[in-house]
Amino acid sequence: MSWCCIPRIKKQENPYSNSIGGIYSEKNIRLFSYAELRSATDNFNRTNKVGRGGFGTVYKGTIRNGREVAVKVLSAESRQGIREFLTEIDVISNVKHPNLVELIGCCVEGNNRILVYEYLKNSSLDRALLGSNSEPADFTWSIRSAICLGVARGLAYLHEEIASPIVHRDIKASNILLDKNYIPKIGDFGLAKLFPDNVTHISTRVAGTTGYLAPEYAWHGQLTKKADIYSFGVLVLEIVSGTSSSRSILADDKILLEKVCLFFFLHHLRFLNVFSSMKDEEICNPSSQQQFLAKGCCSCKLFSCESNHKHRPPSIQV
Repeated sequence: MSWCCIPRIKKQENPYSNSIGGIYSEKNIRLFSYAELRSATDNFNRTNKVGRGGFGTVYKGTIRNGREVAVKVLSAESRQGIREFLTEIDVISNVKHPNLVELIGCCVEGNNRILVYEYLKNSSLDRALLGSNSEPADFTWSIRSAICLGVARGLAYLHEEIASPIVHRDIKASNILLDKNYIPKIGDFGLAKLFPDNVTHISTRVAGTTGYLAPEYAWHGQLTKKADIYSFGVLVLEIVSGTSSSRSILADDKILLEKVCLFFFLHHLRFLNVFSSMKDEEICNPSSQQQFLAKGCCSCKLFSCESNHKHRPPSIQV
C-alpha cells in the first residue's frame, strides 16, 4: 500500500478577526478595507483634504451608508504591527464622551494605518474662530463660554474619569472640532502611543510666539496632566480674545488673564440673574460697577497658564 503525502495548506490568519487574541472587539470599532476608504474619499482626492497635522492627513469622505466621515491617514512614523496597533485602537474606541470626537473605525492593510472618525460640520476651532476667513461675529460670548466649558469637561474625562487616564499632549485650537451646534469635541486623544516619543507633538511649539507647550514639558520633557491644563489655558485666552497665539504676541498676559476671569465671572452672574439684562456684547465691555463687583468676588481663579505646574488646578476644577 502506498501513501500519498498531501501538504496541508496553512489557513491564512485574518488580521481583522477576533482570533488575534481577543484584543479587538467588533462591538467597539469597525474595520474598513483600504478599497472602501479610497472609494469614500475619491481616491484620497486633494479636494477632499480638510486638514494636516503631526499625526497625518485628514480627508472628508462618505462611506457606503451615506454617512460623512473624517478619514485620517496616519503618517509613516506609525508602523506598528497589526496586533499592537489594534490594541491601542481598542483602548481609544472605548473612550466615549460628548466632548470627544468619536472613533468609528480603522484600516490596517499592509503599511496603511488609517483612522475613521465622525465628521463635524463646523470644522476646527482654529479655522472657525481664529482663521483668516472666520466669522468671529457668529461666536457670541455664550457660545465661547460653552466651548471652553465643553473642552474642560472633555479633558476632565480623559484625566479623571477613565480607568487608564490619558494625557492628550496636544491641546490646541486645531484639535478642537465643532459640530453643527458649536459643541466642542477634542480630537487626536490617545494617538501619541501610536508614534515614537521623538516624533510626536513637535508641531505644537510655535516658534517666536506664545505656544501651547507647558514650560516643564518643552524644556525638561516632564509630562503630566498639568501639561494639558497649561495648553487649555492658552486655548481659553485665544477663544476669549479671538486671536491666535501664532499670529500675535500677547503684550501683557496678566492683564488679559484678568479680563478672561472677569468675562467668565460676569457670564456666571448673568446666569444667576444678577446681571440678567446684560447682553453678550456688554459682557465684553462691562461698566465700572460691574467690574468692581466681579473683581471683588473673583480674584483671578484661572491659573491654568501658571509656569509652575504645581500651581495649576486639576482638570476637574477647571
